Amino acid sequence: MQPKTKERLIRFRRCNRKLPRRRLDIPIEKLTHYNPELLSKFTTETGKILPRRVTGVSAWIHRKIKREIKRARAVNLMS
Repeated sequence: MQPKTKERLIRFRRCNRKLPRRRLDIPIEKLTHYNPELLSKFTTETGKILPRRVTGVSAWIHRKIKREIKRARAVNLMS
């Protein structure tokens, strides 16, 4: 059974899409603001922080990444 309208079909597919697999390849020891190469993997070209659902990290790692990106910006290691 299909949704009645095209908009409902789009919403249905968006809500029921497959979530990305969680990443376990990030070394916690290297997540510091002195390592902008690793932190730049979690930002866009314009400098925005990518959300968890895109990067596939857990919540507490995402909070740590967010904190370290802001510290690196404050020390001018990242723009």
